[in-house]
Amino acid sequence: MTALSSHLLEEIKALPAKYPQPRSAVMPALDLAQEELGHLTPDAMSEVAEALQLDPGYVEGVATFYTLFHLEPVGKHRFYVCTNLSCMLRGAEDIVDRLKGAIGVREPGEVSKDGLFSYEEVECLGACEYAPVARLDHRYEVDLTRTKIDSLVNDRRLVRKHIKVPRRPLSEDSLDEGPLPGSAVPPRKRGGGRRPKKSG
Repeated sequence: MTALSSHLLEEIKALPAKYPQPRSAVMPALDLAQEELGHLTPDAMSEVAEALQLDPGYVEGVATFYTLFHLEPVGKHRFYVCTNLSCMLRGAEDIVDRLKGAIGVREPGEVSKDGLFSYEEVECLGACEYAPVARLDHRYEVDLTRTKIDSLVNDRRLVRKHIKVPRRPLSEDSLDEGPLPGSAVPPRKRGGGRRPKKSG
């Protein structure tokens, strides 16, 4: 029995054809494995290496070098909270304290009792203008407040109970105001994104 599903292994085997060098497929392959298992086990890394026809030591080296890969179990929903200067000046420390209380943990990497949450402090998410910022479920959450943290946590607990949580609709105007919770990339700068109309 393999650690990774046969379907995923086939998907990983197809990755090298998309890159100039086969080794370039290691990170997306590890990301797929982590997405399926929640974290990277030794067996999973070995299977990734075999699927890509690479040395297992190289694959493990990549997995241990990048902090986005986790070798221990993490929460289903993992908060990456920026605690760099811009975010810290705008209340990141208070956001972290609120988050720890909301999910019931005491330190980074600790998993909540229900297995749903964990958090990590990171240096920068490239969205300083919207500080304090966090990344959650591959999405940027900006201009964080204690109330927003409570909402993010509670929404995901409701989803677990099969209660549909309403989302704000995506629109051009809303992107100018800042990214939606559904934005997977840093938002545009405020006031930018549209070219002024030429007069005359």
